[in-house]
Amino acid sequence: MLDKKRDPKAVVAIKKQSRVPGVVITQCVERVPLGKSTPDFTRKPLATTVQEGKKAVLKAMVSGEPAPTVTWERHNGEVDDPEKYKNRYDERAREHILEIPNVKLDQADTYRCLATNEFGNAVCTTTLSVTEVGLKKKGRAGDGQAPQDFRSMLKKTVVVTRKKQLPPKKEGEIDPKLWELLLSAPRKDYEKICLDFGVTDFRWMLKRLNQMKKEREDEQAKVIEKLENVKQIEVKPNGRAEFSLNMTLWDPNSVIDLYKDGKSVQYGDDETSKHSLKKTGTKYVFSIKDPQPEDAGFYQVDVEEANVLTTDFQVPAVNFVAKIKDAKAVESEDAIFQCVLSTPLNRITWSKQDSSLDHGDKYEITVSEDKLTHTLRVRDCKMADNGAYYAIAGITSNSASLTVEADPDGSKSREGIKTGDQDNLTKQAFEQEKDKRAQPKKDTADSEAAAALTDGGEGSGDGSSDGSKDGSGMKTDGDDGDNENNMGDTDDKKKKRSRTGPLVPDTVIDRGVQFVSGLSDTVANIGERAELTCKLSTDASEGRWYKNGKLLTNGDGVRIIKDGACHKLKIDCCKKDDTAVYRFEAEGRKSEATLNIQDPPKIDSDALGKFTKPVIIKAGENAEWKLQFSGGDPMNIQWYKDDDELLPGLNVKTETSATQSQLRLTKCQRKDSGEVKIKIKNEFGTTEATSRLIVLDKPTPPQGPAEIIESAVTSVEFKWKPPKDSGGCPITSYIIERQQVGRSKWTNLGEISGSDASYRDSDVDPGRRYCYRIRAKTSEGISDYLQTEAIAAGVLRYPGAPTAPKVISAFKDCINLAWSPPCDTGGTKIVGYNLEKNKKGTNYWSLVNQVGPITDTKYAVKDVFEGAAYEFRVSAINLSGAGDPSIPCDTVIARDPKNDPRPPGSVELDQNIPGTVTLSWSPSPDEKRDDRLHYMVSQRDSFKRTWRTMADNLFNNKFTVVNILPGREYYFRVFAKNDMGLSTPTESPVFENRKEKEKFKVNMPKKKNVDFQAPPAFIVPLKMRTAPQGYECHMSCAVKGDPSPRVTWYRNNINLNTNTNYHITNVCGVCSLLILRVGAKDNGEYKVVIENKLGSAECSMILNVRE
Repeated sequence: MLDKKRDPKAVVAIKKQSRVPGVVITQCVERVPLGKSTPDFTRKPLATTVQEGKKAVLKAMVSGEPAPTVTWERHNGEVDDPEKYKNRYDERAREHILEIPNVKLDQADTYRCLATNEFGNAVCTTTLSVTEVGLKKKGRAGDGQAPQDFRSMLKKTVVVTRKKQLPPKKEGEIDPKLWELLLSAPRKDYEKICLDFGVTDFRWMLKRLNQMKKEREDEQAKVIEKLENVKQIEVKPNGRAEFSLNMTLWDPNSVIDLYKDGKSVQYGDDETSKHSLKKTGTKYVFSIKDPQPEDAGFYQVDVEEANVLTTDFQVPAVNFVAKIKDAKAVESEDAIFQCVLSTPLNRITWSKQDSSLDHGDKYEITVSEDKLTHTLRVRDCKMADNGAYYAIAGITSNSASLTVEADPDGSKSREGIKTGDQDNLTKQAFEQEKDKRAQPKKDTADSEAAAALTDGGEGSGDGSSDGSKDGSGMKTDGDDGDNENNMGDTDDKKKKRSRTGPLVPDTVIDRGVQFVSGLSDTVANIGERAELTCKLSTDASEGRWYKNGKLLTNGDGVRIIKDGACHKLKIDCCKKDDTAVYRFEAEGRKSEATLNIQDPPKIDSDALGKFTKPVIIKAGENAEWKLQFSGGDPMNIQWYKDDDELLPGLNVKTETSATQSQLRLTKCQRKDSGEVKIKIKNEFGTTEATSRLIVLDKPTPPQGPAEIIESAVTSVEFKWKPPKDSGGCPITSYIIERQQVGRSKWTNLGEISGSDASYRDSDVDPGRRYCYRIRAKTSEGISDYLQTEAIAAGVLRYPGAPTAPKVISAFKDCINLAWSPPCDTGGTKIVGYNLEKNKKGTNYWSLVNQVGPITDTKYAVKDVFEGAAYEFRVSAINLSGAGDPSIPCDTVIARDPKNDPRPPGSVELDQNIPGTVTLSWSPSPDEKRDDRLHYMVSQRDSFKRTWRTMADNLFNNKFTVVNILPGREYYFRVFAKNDMGLSTPTESPVFENRKEKEKFKVNMPKKKNVDFQAPPAFIVPLKMRTAPQGYECHMSCAVKGDPSPRVTWYRNNINLNTNTNYHITNVCGVCSLLILRVGAKDNGEYKVVIENKLGSAECSMILNVRE
């Protein structure tokens, strides 16, 4: 029997999650030592079906350290009989095996496999099904045999009849059915599936969907080797609804289950069954014969416990107002099929034969804005497009043929060919929509007239008397003249006629009041509002409401409302005794439905507010939570800590009553901080509440390693990272200690603010090394210390030179300078700069900043004399001192700025010597009054598009440019220049040195007729070879000849060209023979014979094989 085995030494029972679905792991110790582990299943035993009298084998693979002990049990019986059950371990395959040599019918059962070691156990179950060989003959009385008990001959098996239900859709969230459908659908179908659920933008769902797909694929990989080509359910032209997939199973005997709305569906293997499975190779096709409205539902296919396909079969109530018509088209033209529906649909199925058509380059599928008119355009028609095309809406279809004719003119017209009058179709669609919105009374009259033509009697349970259903419940269009397929089985059944206009039969029988819509089963929660509604065909009729057959009035805790033809029964605050069968009757017509009152778990808002507040305690203290709840019995209460279920143990105590549950965690530590959740569940629903546990403790040590910011002669600065866990309290300060390397004493340097994780020690000796300890301090205590590596105080190291100062501006009483810091700071930060000046004509440099170092990289020098020329240089200062000075700047004169010079006059070009050009220009108007004015010449050519300075500081008006190349165009600019800058340029004319090309003449040699034909000959002959046995041997030669000679290989005068044991090639006259593994049999003479029409030649060698 399946008795729970508990270790008497176990003090805890911690539930853990296994990677294998269906495996339960229980850890019986509080902590598992390093290198050890609890048992787990790497492969659990699979469900098995065997024939009576055969051998049944259950196999499992387990893991764990130490290696677990594996035992087997069954639900109804024992497995300790060694003749019936053999338990063994296959070391090579590492499998634990339970064998039943001669299986009997009474051994069909649920079997459990247990793996146990000192740290816990793992459990999983599987089923064994036994099929009968056949009925045994009843023993004759004369033989003295007792009559057999046929109960024992029945097949004993465990059948899963219900799949775990999907959670109900919550307001504001995505319907779980949509997630399931997207997991099975290809990416191209995402948009249309989301549209059916009212989701227009699904891009935000992709990240979660990809994660869910990965989890689903991991689950499928345990039983399926390969899964592809999953197709959603579609109604085919043959009248069957089909969905399919291609999959390869690890175990061909795996159980394949089909579910509809969570309930198991039995299926057969032939097409006569209502639900059937047809397997061809790796393709599995599930089909529904003669689909009816009641076949609509949510279908799922599972292999073992892994879901492989999910599809939603919808059967909308829809008819064809206008059907598709036969079309004709000339090759390369477009053909159009168009239909109008009675009810708006997002899409319909278009098919050709048994193949559905998708929107793409060949087929264009469009839908009108009102969702009534659906169009299929067949682009660029070919002869292969001839045939029947189907439009399928729900379980109703109609068809038309396309005839493609050859194009007599060979033109490539793409003119569309309409099927019938397009305006007429549009008009019908408009009238259909108008009838739906504005003529409900006319619809009622049509329904009554249609009912008068049928042989019906009283109304059905839902009050429906729609004449558009045939005897099988299938929708029909009632037009026998069109090519429409009815999906239901209509043999020996009379079709009812339906049309969009009013029916006016010769004799109309008044059927009285009818139900336009009947009552529907309703579910409501205690304390909430419930409403039952139905609608009659006329608003003149009164009715009565009944509860379990008892007449209801407004004084019975309900409100009865009549709104025209609508009749409503409202219950404002539902109670448990409101669960009943309610019926509405009017003029002999009646409709009834069931109201189910549920009592899901509820939590009082005040109690929930208290529960959600964090519980804050100190390390070593106890934490406690209490929560009151209400709801229908029985209640299932579960407590979780960070999504791991909490089970009673040494430090976990739970107490639960009918209205309250309490959790107590004892001796809590900092690591126990986290989310605490309670889950309350009954048959009507689930509710959750979440709180937090915060355990305060001293902080962990600061995080290292410490990073050195500065190591100077007089100071050391370093930083670190705050503690990874502050213990739940802010860091108030850090305590710093120091030790000089080589000494044992630690000196307390004091505390610093907890907001700054860095420290600067200014009391150091140059060249000495120090270690530091840092501790974090909070209101809960002081952490352990973080110790730094040895940090050496700096030695004297001066910075490098800054860049040369640049003159920003110059005046008669002030010169503004700027510079850039040095690249080499000397290992410490720059604290300032010294600026020096030198008056032109002297060798003395004087310090400008007498009051102290300049902290910026710019300075205004005011100690200057008007008209004097100066040079400036700068040096950087760090903690070691001032470094080398920079290069002096250009000479600058202390005077007020003048205007930029005016440009020179026109530029003339003259070429006196080949390869040179002389530029001459008129002087600038400012040349006479500015003795420092000079000129600059720049050049560019047609080969290099950048301007280059060719000459500067020219005090005359002429310059000769050399290296002028022929065939290029040259451009020149001349600038006037003084201390204030450059003038605008004066540009020269374009200069081009043309190169005269000589006429090219080719002297063609006289043609000579040459005969290249030659007899075959060897360029490189074969060479003698000695090859070790078992290795490959390669021999080759090079040949020539015209025409190319034919090559034949011989061994001991036997032709080898057709022998597949030798690999022979001839590439560009190099002939090779390869023996992959030579042996004694390959010894002998090898010969190559080459032949063409002019002669032949041969070459041979001896191959010796060495053992």
